[in-house]
Amino acid sequence: QVQMVESGGGLVQAGGSLRLSCAASERTFSSRSMAWFRQAPGNEREFVAAINWSGGSTYYADSAKGRFTISRDNAKITVYLQMNSLKPEDTAVYYCAAGLKLYENTVSVTIRQYPFWGQGTQVTVSS
Repeated sequence: QVQMVESGGGLVQAGGSLRLSCAASERTFSSRSMAWFRQAPGNEREFVAAINWSGGSTYYADSAKGRFTISRDNAKITVYLQMNSLKPEDTAVYYCAAGLKLYENTVSVTIRQYPFWGQGTQVTVSS
């Protein structure tokens, strides 16, 4: 069973920063597109950012552009989400997800394209 474990969430004041990490247990994940999604109470899970297997292609939701940066270290089978200038509306459970296919150069914003998920980490931004 593939496992992905997120960490780095917590409570931060508006304007602050957090760095989320997602470590995978299986080597093939270094060959998959990875993404971050988030879900606030009462809301649907929404796309935040994605990165292709090599790290050469990234894509961000409008809400994340200019503030968040997704990156990966394939040697460590880990993907990161650096979040700066946090706002109260960024409060949510953040999930990392891995794509189904290997060595895809493009990324998707669609949940169904990511069959593998972590358990989530809570991010709370106070005003």
